[in-house]
Amino acid sequence: MIGNGSHTIGRARWPDRIIWLGLFLILLLMIAPFVWMFVVSLSREVFWTPSGKDWLPGGWSLRNFGDLFSVLPFGRYFFNSAFVAVAVTGANIVFCFLVGYAFARRTFPLKRTAFFSVLAVLMVPAYVLIIPLFILINKLGWYDTYLALIVPFAVNPLGIVLVRQYVSGFPRDLEYAAEVDGAGALRIIFGIIMPICRPVLAVLAIQVFWLNWNSFLFPFIFTDQNVRTLPVALAMFRGYQAVDWPHLFAAASLATVPVIVLFLFFQRHIISGLTAGAVKG
Repeated sequence: MIGNGSHTIGRARWPDRIIWLGLFLILLLMIAPFVWMFVVSLSREVFWTPSGKDWLPGGWSLRNFGDLFSVLPFGRYFFNSAFVAVAVTGANIVFCFLVGYAFARRTFPLKRTAFFSVLAVLMVPAYVLIIPLFILINKLGWYDTYLALIVPFAVNPLGIVLVRQYVSGFPRDLEYAAEVDGAGALRIIFGIIMPICRPVLAVLAIQVFWLNWNSFLFPFIFTDQNVRTLPVALAMFRGYQAVDWPHLFAAASLATVPVIVLFLFFQRHIISGLTAGAVKG
């Protein structure tokens, strides 16, 4: 009996092993581009054969990373991207939370109309607004300033909807209890409700940070030299006849670090936020 039972358990584990093997292969496919990018960033030159089938790095050196800071103001580009992404993320966390909480808990005139207008904005592609935004930014004198990259993106309609749905999902008992204890409106909002909303705010934060960190078109159009961001600077490594792959991949390797660190830091909150949303759905 014991032998038959252990044999049955062994056969039952085979499907799990196949699943884990498949997941491992998928993981390798996802990591392979990043590994290749880092390998090429350490090479002194890249040889491209006429057939286009072999792409082999030659030599190994950290010189490419040093060239980024000596030949180009890469540090300035990196700071511009970080400052803009952090500022936009912080603004979205505050404004989306306050507006989403108001839609979930407060009563005011034209509430349904205002919320439907937020949903309507989600249906409009952001690129449709490039020309009117460019004209407005020029009239305000914001061209090639941080304001041009921060103010138009300080509120994300999707973030408002996420916070509104999340706050609507839990009861008002905590707020009523806090009011009985004498807590004011600001104390309830920022001291009680906001900590509860950390999972959904973490999801919003990493999404907004990632979108603004990788944004290319709007910084390319709204800036020139002073506040040029990292994605725009990466395009400088591509010429009309050739591409400087080692320096481009070195810059891209450094550009991926903040997003990876942010995800690792907020990983627990992001997973809990997605799980909570799935359960409530």
